[in-house]
Amino acid sequence: MSPTDAVLQVRGLGKSFGSNTVLRGIDLDIPRGKVVALIGPSGSGKTTILRSLNGLETPDGGSVTVGARDNSAEGPLTVDFGDAALPKKARAAQLSALRDRSAMVFQHYNLFPHMTVLQNVIEGPVQVQKRPRAEVVAEAEKLLDRVGLLEKKDAYPFELSGGQQQRVGIVRALALKPQLLLFDEPTSALDPELVDDVLAVIKELADEGWTMVIVTHELAFARQTADEVVFMADGLVVERGPASQVLRHPKEERTQAFVRRLLHEI
Repeated sequence: MSPTDAVLQVRGLGKSFGSNTVLRGIDLDIPRGKVVALIGPSGSGKTTILRSLNGLETPDGGSVTVGARDNSAEGPLTVDFGDAALPKKARAAQLSALRDRSAMVFQHYNLFPHMTVLQNVIEGPVQVQKRPRAEVVAEAEKLLDRVGLLEKKDAYPFELSGGQQQRVGIVRALALKPQLLLFDEPTSALDPELVDDVLAVIKELADEGWTMVIVTHELAFARQTADEVVFMADGLVVERGPASQVLRHPKEERTQAFVRRLLHEI
């Protein structure tokens, strides 16, 4: 698959924190409009992959390529983390460009507490992307209306439920018009009764053809939404394949044990 066919290509991604190696040569290919779910035990490297794709973490080696933008003269962007000779300023520019093409929805919302809902949503497009404020506000209000939160646009995060805050987090990501949406356990911090509303929004985005990487422990949701499931352990990809195959009939023993345990806990 060439960069023109894929939104994302990852090759040989490696990362260590001191003596702890968390990613061991990860490869991923995600075609445009597809959804990949990353599953696996805590500490397997799933969140580190997402943070690397969003430029929040700098891997020790490997490369990330994000394909050409639709309707744009910009070609594919490749960041080679193995290029030790690259000056720090050039690396910072690459990471900034990587963040411009992807958007992260965090586990614990990460909304700015001193800003209203609307201010949280427009901050990135206006301050970072330098887009016209009036245009951004109009788009933000449409997105908030879509997830049923337009009437909360002047509220502050502490006035919202966890589910409402997470939906604002999703809108904030969409407002950046990314090529790639990244979700880090988007429901794990929510009370059970609030989970369905958030999952419904993500499922709708998948149906619309957004390209997404989702770290999740919600196996039923992954089976319904993901085109591919990747099971990770100890910084390695142990098994990958169609969601129905990996989650219903996993081939590897480690995958089988993980799926059995999670289904038993549910």
